[in-house]
Amino acid sequence: MFYIRIILITICGLLTPFDALAEIFKGQVVDESGSPLIGAVIKSVKENKTMFTDVNGNFTIVSSGNTVKFQISYTGFITETFILKAERKPRVHKLRLTSDTGALQEVVITATRTPKNLKDVPVVTRLISEEDLRKADATNIQDLLTDELPGLEFSYAMSQETSLNMSGFGGKAVLFLVDGERLAGETLENVDFNRLNLGNVGRVEIVKGAASALYGANAVGGVVNLITRENTEPWHVNVNSRYRSLGNEWRHGADISLHSGKWTSNTDAQYTTAQTVRLTDAFDTESSIHNIFGGNSLNLKERISYQASDKLRLTARGGYFNRISTRINYDDHYMDYNGGLRGVWNITSRQTLELSYSYDQYDKNRYVNAERTHDHDYSNRQHIAHALYTHCFGKNILTAGADYMHDYLLTYQFVDDEPHSQSSADAFVQFDYNPLSWLNLVASVRDDYFSESKNNALTARLASMFKFNGFSVRASYAGGFRAPTLKEMYMNFDMAGIQMIYGNPGLKPERSHNFSISLEHSGRTSDVHWGGSYNLTATGHYNMYDSRITTTDFPGDEYREEGAIYCNENGVRVSCVDFSARYRTVMGLGFLFNYNYLHTSGNTIDSQFSQPRPHSMTWRLDYEKRLCSVYKLYAGISGRYLAKPVSRYETDAAYSLWKFTLQQEVWHGININFVIDNLLDYRPKVYYWNSTPTTGRNWSVGISMDIDSMFK
Repeated sequence: MFYIRIILITICGLLTPFDALAEIFKGQVVDESGSPLIGAVIKSVKENKTMFTDVNGNFTIVSSGNTVKFQISYTGFITETFILKAERKPRVHKLRLTSDTGALQEVVITATRTPKNLKDVPVVTRLISEEDLRKADATNIQDLLTDELPGLEFSYAMSQETSLNMSGFGGKAVLFLVDGERLAGETLENVDFNRLNLGNVGRVEIVKGAASALYGANAVGGVVNLITRENTEPWHVNVNSRYRSLGNEWRHGADISLHSGKWTSNTDAQYTTAQTVRLTDAFDTESSIHNIFGGNSLNLKERISYQASDKLRLTARGGYFNRISTRINYDDHYMDYNGGLRGVWNITSRQTLELSYSYDQYDKNRYVNAERTHDHDYSNRQHIAHALYTHCFGKNILTAGADYMHDYLLTYQFVDDEPHSQSSADAFVQFDYNPLSWLNLVASVRDDYFSESKNNALTARLASMFKFNGFSVRASYAGGFRAPTLKEMYMNFDMAGIQMIYGNPGLKPERSHNFSISLEHSGRTSDVHWGGSYNLTATGHYNMYDSRITTTDFPGDEYREEGAIYCNENGVRVSCVDFSARYRTVMGLGFLFNYNYLHTSGNTIDSQFSQPRPHSMTWRLDYEKRLCSVYKLYAGISGRYLAKPVSRYETDAAYSLWKFTLQQEVWHGININFVIDNLLDYRPKVYYWNSTPTTGRNWSVGISMDIDSMFK
């Protein structure tokens, strides 16, 4: 027994030093919002072991060295490699995975007004994810959409207001929403896109084609919905700053989120300043634009949520926007005040009722020598109430809703500045039918009534999708309409002595009939180095657009002099083809290509400011890799091409713009971005409305710091 005891003591003595050298590494795997990923696969490289995260997303690795290298993979997310170093005080490392948009696992709501996986939505929907937002490094919604979507172009109009053309449709026919809510006000028949900063936006959903059966007026050519980022972590603070050489533009922002018990708060602030940019001298008689006017803007947003119970969630929001555009002899001031309340009641596990109210007031004023002139006063106020009910019958969903809006407008373009107002009400119903695992049908119908024009509009949509052998086929018909605005009905405006423009109370709503068909294929390849996820999509649209509201020559009568008057015209036809290809490898390489072909016939949708382009493309080639626990690299080359517009102006030309982006995470939560825009130094020969407003190559540099990540 004595010898046996000596042997056991010797063995324990030999093993003890090795145990002392063993290090324990603990981690938690979460998604972008901080939610744990259950069952994520952890592969330790050195130990050649495989394990899975528990119900809280946690895992533990025991290693004989002071560092450990491992790979994390999870369905719907990009596989990433991490390296952890031993610390004196061991802690749980929070490891965040990025959604793989090629896997189409993201949930979207705009197409059906109910949550649905992108891969299962029967209506063609384009998603710009939070990861895409980061890679685009866009300063505003214009930069983002033009980088991501072909067939879409922002240009300048009179007073240098921004004008939109999306697949042949102008800004009046494309409905912009923020968390599903409309925006008040317009700047030359477009919403003020400067209001749409991306500071706390989690994703952007775009539905091309008519969507009036769910969203009513203005959803003739499509819907763009900016959706706020949700935060579930106890606290999150981001501060960021960016400088752009074009116009010496500075953008400063902060985003603060707090989550405690039943309360969640999100505060976002962004301040931007820019100087006037001289494009060409005043002696250039061929150019229509000589300067890009500078100014500053402030955007504040606050949202508070309260989880009253497991079944009831209440949300309150408010916002303030102020923009000053500095001109040569005057300044234009733009202001907005908005707020809203929303309650979501989960009546049962299968029934949900949502009620909401929102208020939005958008004002414009002109100042000369710091004094308000009152000759350009404008105020648009909207009160909107919503009700939305959903009921699940197994896999099938019934959705019913109603809306009421009171619209008030005061503008210098009315006779004696007299204000006008109107009310509108609607009701709609939708049935989402899933009879088979490979077949989905969605039918919607809606009726809208407008008090001032005494018009009503009945619209419908039928969308279908079926799947086979990795392919998805979507086909749909959708009706769209746009009711005449108060300005189009009652305008009486002397346009700088050039001509008079008169409204027409007898206008009918615009109508569109949109047919689309789409073929999509997605999957994964298993090659060791070049394997990854891919997605291919081809879509065709055909739009019959009648009763379009436009202007025509007015000969004059006993009460009014000659000029132009709003009217309805028929016969516009728009056809387009979209193609998209996306591929991302496990080693970090990614490729994205989008193409749009557009053809218009009949009374072509155009103006002196914006004409449709038959061909346009966007592309991006990038590389992303985490090289160690505190350093992550992203580098990308992206670009866009726009063909010469189908127009009568010889000054319009085709052009392409290239951009280089370098983003580095240099420590936990600290990111430094560097961008060279217009990489090939393109400059238009003549600056016209459709010309890109650039003086050549420019650059920007920015820093973003997630304060909470720096302390984890």
